[in-house]
Amino acid sequence: MLALDTKFRIFTLMDIQSSKIELAKLILSIDNPEMIKKIKHFLKKETSQEKVKLTKYEKKEIEIALKQLDEGKGISFDDFVKKVS
Repeated sequence: MLALDTKFRIFTLMDIQSSKIELAKLILSIDNPEMIKKIKHFLKKETSQEKVKLTKYEKKEIEIALKQLDEGKGISFDDFVKKVS
């Protein structure tokens, strides 16, 4: 069973993925080249300055997850969604 903190982090990541998909759809619907240029400039500027700092706990959890994947203990995304729903 996943710990509550881990479930929260997974839901947060899933919410971020959903937001990214929505954003991509919005961008794909834009026909104005100048608007696309402004969005592209903004995203390049923001992502180049943003540094992700992980806590020791987060780094350890990532290491554990990668080790589990290497050992074949991963599950498909669909199975994961069923498990946490």
